[in-house]
Amino acid sequence: MKAVPAFTLIFTFLAFAALTGPAYGQQLKTREDRSAPPAILSIIPSQAEPGMNVTLYGSGFTDTTRAFMGNTEAATRVDGPKQLSFEIPDMAPGLYGLYLRRDDGAISKVYRFSVTPRTPSVTSVSPDRIYACTDTGGREVHISGENFQRGSQVLFDGAVIKSRVASSESISIDVPRVAGGLHTLQVKNPGGTNSSSIALFIDSKPEISSITQGENYVNYYNLIIDGRNFQNNSTIVVEGRSMTPSAVNWADRENVIYVDCNRIIYRRHPYSSDVKDFTVQVINSNGEMSSVVQVSAP
Repeated sequence: MKAVPAFTLIFTFLAFAALTGPAYGQQLKTREDRSAPPAILSIIPSQAEPGMNVTLYGSGFTDTTRAFMGNTEAATRVDGPKQLSFEIPDMAPGLYGLYLRRDDGAISKVYRFSVTPRTPSVTSVSPDRIYACTDTGGREVHISGENFQRGSQVLFDGAVIKSRVASSESISIDVPRVAGGLHTLQVKNPGGTNSSSIALFIDSKPEISSITQGENYVNYYNLIIDGRNFQNNSTIVVEGRSMTPSAVNWADRENVIYVDCNRIIYRRHPYSSDVKDFTVQVINSNGEMSSVVQVSAP
C-alpha cells in the first residue's frame, strides 16, 4: 500500500475540524444552556395581592417553566426565554417562597415574596341619594364593588358603622341619622386595606307636597301640610308670620303641631269663613327652605 504524505493527513484533519467543529460546539453550548436552571433577575412588582399579575425577567425560561408560591403553583404564562408572568393565587397574606421549576427538574433560586391583603374597591352605591327624614326601610343603601370579605367594615365619614356583607361584591348599610349634605362611604377589609371613597348625598331640604283642609272646629280648623324632611323645630311661615311647634302665637291664637317628618298641622283661626289666598312655607333649623305654596282657604 502506498504511503500517504504527512502534510496530506494534517490538511485533511484541519478541513474536517473546520466543517464539523462549530456545529459540534454549538450543540454542546445548547445542551449546557438547557441544563442550567432558570434564573430570576427581576420581579415586578416586588409584592402583590391575590389576583394580580407579576412579571419575572431572567433566563432559562421554557414553555414548561412554572411559577410556585410556596407549595402552590401559580397560573403561569411564558412570554419568551427571558420573560414570564403569573397570577398570584388566592392565598392568605404573608411571606412566601417564590421560585421557578421546569419539567426537566431544574429549579431556580427561591426568593421571598410578600402577598398583601386584598384591596376592596367600591364601584357604586344605590341609591346614592336619600332623604334625611325617612323610615328605616328608606335608609338602606347597597354598596357594590369587589374583594369584600366576611369581616369587611363600612366607614361612614371615616367612622365604622354596622354593615351586612352579602357577598364579595355587595354590602348593605342603614344610613345613620346625620345632618344633610354630602357624605363619604368606604369599605375596609380585615387586613387594613381601604377602598377609595364614594359619595352619598343626604337631602334634608323640606318639601311641601300638598296642603289640605282637615277637621273643622268651633273657631278654628286644621290645615294639613304634607311633604318630607320636616323637623320638630321647623318654622312655618304663613303670610309672613313665623310659627314653630314649640311656640304658640297666643295673640293670633295660631299654632302648629309637628306630627312627623312628613306632616305638620297648622291650626288656623280665621276671622271669617270667606275663602282667601295666602302663602305657606316650611323652613328648617339649618336654613333650608321649601318652596312657597299658594293656598286658598278661610
